[in-house]
Amino acid sequence: MPREIITLQLGQCGNQIGMEFWKQLCAEHGISPDGILEEYATEGTDRKDVFFYQADDEHYIPRSVLLDLEPRVINSIVSSQYKNLFNPENIYMSKHGGGAGNIWASGYDQGEHHYEEVFDIIDREADGSDSLEGFLVCHSIAGGTGSGMGSYMLERLNDRFPKKLIQTYSVFPNQDEISDVVVQPYNSLLTLKRLTQNADCVVVLDNTALHRIAAERLHMEKPSFSQINQLVSIVMSSSTTTLRYPGYMNNDLIGLIASLIPTPRLHFLMTGYTPLTTDSQVANVRKTTVLDVMRRLLQPKNMMVSTPVSRHANHCYISILNIIQGEVDPTQVHKSLQRIRERKLAQFIPWGPASIQVALSRKSPYIQSAHRVSGLMMANHTSIASLFERTIKSYDKLRKREAFMDMFKKERIFKDNLDEFDDSREVLQQLIDEYHAATKPDYISWGTQQVR
Repeated sequence: MPREIITLQLGQCGNQIGMEFWKQLCAEHGISPDGILEEYATEGTDRKDVFFYQADDEHYIPRSVLLDLEPRVINSIVSSQYKNLFNPENIYMSKHGGGAGNIWASGYDQGEHHYEEVFDIIDREADGSDSLEGFLVCHSIAGGTGSGMGSYMLERLNDRFPKKLIQTYSVFPNQDEISDVVVQPYNSLLTLKRLTQNADCVVVLDNTALHRIAAERLHMEKPSFSQINQLVSIVMSSSTTTLRYPGYMNNDLIGLIASLIPTPRLHFLMTGYTPLTTDSQVANVRKTTVLDVMRRLLQPKNMMVSTPVSRHANHCYISILNIIQGEVDPTQVHKSLQRIRERKLAQFIPWGPASIQVALSRKSPYIQSAHRVSGLMMANHTSIASLFERTIKSYDKLRKREAFMDMFKKERIFKDNLDEFDDSREVLQQLIDEYHAATKPDYISWGTQQVR
């Protein structure tokens, strides 16, 4: 029985990474840009109905809702070769098309305004599923629509579908460059509160690290958005392969999430992928073995989050799941895990079981890959707290001077007071404290000490 997943794409960034994700899925399942199954893919044993459903004329339509407050990105999707793929009723753009102007409060307020119409679409999709498992939300936390409207949608999804899982792919801003969004720290802080309280699992896609990987590992001097989004789509499609090519384990979303998240609030995951190549580099293919892939995944330079995952700091792994794709012999996996344990390549928490979980998955037969084995690591690591500390630090600098506050005070949520900011900061600070507490052996009793 398929457990369907509905994808929500919010804002410019969300729709761009969402589009790359659908391109990748179409290629992996042998579906043409018009949604028609290719001749060579009719005998497949893959599960297309987790992410797609079939129309009356047999062509495949993504279970996807595209939302934006300004028309530019969605218009480019609608005029691309994939224009016939999506259900036009699932594309929602604000009538006046003015966008949220990179202000979280504006996006949040407009989310409230468009709530009824958007949830008509989501309810229709949910009713069309046999046994809906949950939602995937693609958005960025720094802009206006993805962060503000995204926050509002997360809250409402939780109210409307309390039993369904919500997994987000959240793009964090690039810290190395001066941002053109001056209120980025405000937007990030307010969104992180919602991600902490209303999402079941957040896959952190850190632009800082993605740019670094593109520059250092793939030798691109100035990576374009589409190249970075391609990296993101690899992570998104690999993290869902076990759902689409089901094996005997991890074949639904709850199975993936439950093995990574021991306590409800520590649900921010970092990812790593190997081997990464661009089309031009396929010539210098190296031999890939399971041990080679698993060892590389533990190297900090392959991590797609710019936190210091050094092996000597106090920080440690709470859990690791490696999704290995390709031709793999299970005995090799066992040997590789033993080798990693002997060499102590990964520091684990002192209060819980310390092991790397491995999910084996088939590769798509329709995509030619230069490598026999590739791997994605999804890890819950306490050093992710440094990303949040950075956000609070940038926020405090702006807040101390009350900089750019007028833009927020215009909106209804901040009209009377700025309590929402203080509340969000407190929630994020508690999250940071909990990640630090998770590195200590007495974490199990940490919550009870706090209550007293």
